[in-house]
Amino acid sequence: MDTSLDMKSSGMKNKRPTLQDVANLVGVTKMTVSRYLRNPDQVSPPLQIKIGEALDHLGYIPNRAPDILSKSKSHAIGVLVPSLTNQVFAEVIRGIESVLEPAGYQTMLAHYGYSKEAEETRIAALLSYNVDGLIISESYHTERVRKMLSVAGIPVIEIMDSVSPAIEQAIGIDNQAAAYAMTECMIKKGHRKIVYFAARMDQRTLLRIRGYQAAMQDNGLTQMCLSTDSASSFTQGEQFMKEALEKQPDTDGIFCTNDDLAIGALYACQKMGIKIPEEMGIAGFHGHNIARVMVPLLATVITPREEMGRLAAEHLLSRLQGNPVSQKVINLPFQIEMGESI
Repeated sequence: MDTSLDMKSSGMKNKRPTLQDVANLVGVTKMTVSRYLRNPDQVSPPLQIKIGEALDHLGYIPNRAPDILSKSKSHAIGVLVPSLTNQVFAEVIRGIESVLEPAGYQTMLAHYGYSKEAEETRIAALLSYNVDGLIISESYHTERVRKMLSVAGIPVIEIMDSVSPAIEQAIGIDNQAAAYAMTECMIKKGHRKIVYFAARMDQRTLLRIRGYQAAMQDNGLTQMCLSTDSASSFTQGEQFMKEALEKQPDTDGIFCTNDDLAIGALYACQKMGIKIPEEMGIAGFHGHNIARVMVPLLATVITPREEMGRLAAEHLLSRLQGNPVSQKVINLPFQIEMGESI
């Protein structure tokens, strides 16, 4: 008998608390607790305190399923990024959450490792949770993704790229123009044998390569690109640097698709006794914090990541309030940081 009681109490302990459990503990009706959860001001101040304490004591978790079913609203926004460890996307997410959280929306994060197939799976999963809107980091998708987004009936905003055709609305920078501008700066500084280091080979990287190639071509210079489908890293930048010097010993400039590769290349030059910028100019992309405190200061393209996330969230909320798309494409400015490395 004692054993069965222990089992019963143990089962109760692991049971998810219900509205009725909260009501029983406070000594009120379930409807009163429900009113409190919708708006605490709908019950008296003393009751607010009692119900709040009961919720904390029981560890009550609100069940959104009825609201989702009745109103088709989850108060959740799906956010897809290619990487959760990349500082670029960490800052984008910070911008998104700075707007969504005060507005009462939860962020449902998913990453897809730069894979179109994985993006398709993640989008299908987020839509199955009835998210109210989507912020996604790619502008090129599988046909199934395009179909799902067209029938989902929720606002979709694509970020990071302002040039590629948008499904509904895009907020980002012109990656090709930014790469062109940085390559021009390097050429004006006297660098001629400039090699481009690329990783991941996503659409943004391809656009930056085009910008580099266009600037080199416009100046009558020979192009050379080293690329990998692997993730960027300092060690990859160092490896590329050695490879570039083997293939083209008179290389005098390196432009990288991000700061990680550029920092690796810069350290490799320092190890080999190559003077920067006198013998080798090095530039990165994005303007990470570490790039701003290095010696020499890294030349880089500074991108408005946090602002991009904030604007995406603001425009998404505006559309959830019934407003139409105000601007189909928002092209944010980038900034060329000359630093001391070119």
